Amino acid sequence: QDYATVKEDIGAVVHAAHAGNALVKVIIEAALLTDEEKVIASHLSKLAGADFVKTSTGFGPGGATAEDVALMRKVVGPDIGVKAAGGVSNLADAQTMIAAGATRLGASAGVRIVKEAAGGFVETAVSPAGY
Repeated sequence: QDYATVKEDIGAVVHAAHAGNALVKVIIEAALLTDEEKVIASHLSKLAGADFVKTSTGFGPGGATAEDVALMRKVVGPDIGVKAAGGVSNLADAQTMIAAGATRLGASAGVRIVKEAAGGFVETAVSPAGY
């Protein structure tokens, strides 16, 4: 467990990305880690200057949990974003993740979530028939 090398690796990516005015999200794939490993990964990401930590790719064995989001938020503090990704499929899920500390959501159900938040109605600028 060479944490110094991990931090240096993340830091090199952060440096290169920031030089090009890009943000860096470190995906920790929380479903595969113990809580201790999640804390370490989040802490190293913060120390290396990452802009976000992200719960998962959305393609792993499990998506975001409110517990993981809250743990990551506690570790990185208020100045780094926390992105909850995977398993955010409705408005209640989105609200739960935000309450746990997420500042961004990765959700393939984004349209459904917005419709739920708008009471089931969302006016579109162009109708599907207009394409």
